[in-house]
Amino acid sequence: MLSGKTALVTGSTSGIGLGIARSLAAQGANVVFNGFGDAGQIEALHTGVAREFGVLTGYHGADMSRPEQIEAMMQYAADHFGGVDILVNNAGIQHVANVDEFPTEKWDAIIAINLTSAFHTTRLALPGMKAKNWGRVINLASVHGLVGSAGKSAYVASKHGLIGFTKVTALELAHTGITCNAICPGWVLTPLVQKQVDDRATRDGLTTEQAKKALLAEKQPSGEFVTPDELGALAVFFCSQAANQVRGVAWNMDGGWVAQ
Repeated sequence: MLSGKTALVTGSTSGIGLGIARSLAAQGANVVFNGFGDAGQIEALHTGVAREFGVLTGYHGADMSRPEQIEAMMQYAADHFGGVDILVNNAGIQHVANVDEFPTEKWDAIIAINLTSAFHTTRLALPGMKAKNWGRVINLASVHGLVGSAGKSAYVASKHGLIGFTKVTALELAHTGITCNAICPGWVLTPLVQKQVDDRATRDGLTTEQAKKALLAEKQPSGEFVTPDELGALAVFFCSQAANQVRGVAWNMDGGWVAQ
């Protein structure tokens, strides 16, 4: 379905980003990976995806808080893959503290990586997409782009902002073959969430399984984690012809969290 297309997925060396990258590769898309980690493991990861799905892959280690590094990554994609057809803005970080105790440098970093980086990648990808009159911009927001949770002011602000950015981008591109949409996952067992599980287990004297159940019980009625593969399947749908008129949505996949 996506043969000949190139996808760039930020924050794709683990978790949700990796799940989406694999799902797009399974449909024939070439993939540019991005994220932090051990250089040897990342090399093995992206070359393994290339072999498994018979696609081309590459990697750029841009720090998504640095506009000049984002520009270098987008230039890398243009030079090695002929540009970006599918842009998945997935990179994100988290910090939990009340507003009056929130470190200002953490606020700035979260806004930069979760929100501002998506502006930079999108503005740089759009000229190439417009030249082909085809493109997909998929922003990984969160249920926290739709509702709030105490202690997560910067994260919630960044994700609400990302949904607003998604809507405006979609409207500006409404008469083109380029769409922009947001995916809003609930709890997904990523390294970020695993840390919250571990912290809860330590704090409350629970086993890991008990801590997972307690975390899910608070917010996610299904009692089950959303999986990266499920999110990847939704991203593939957004890239399909069936989604040509899906524009500017914030699609929650959250086990019923926002329905409450």
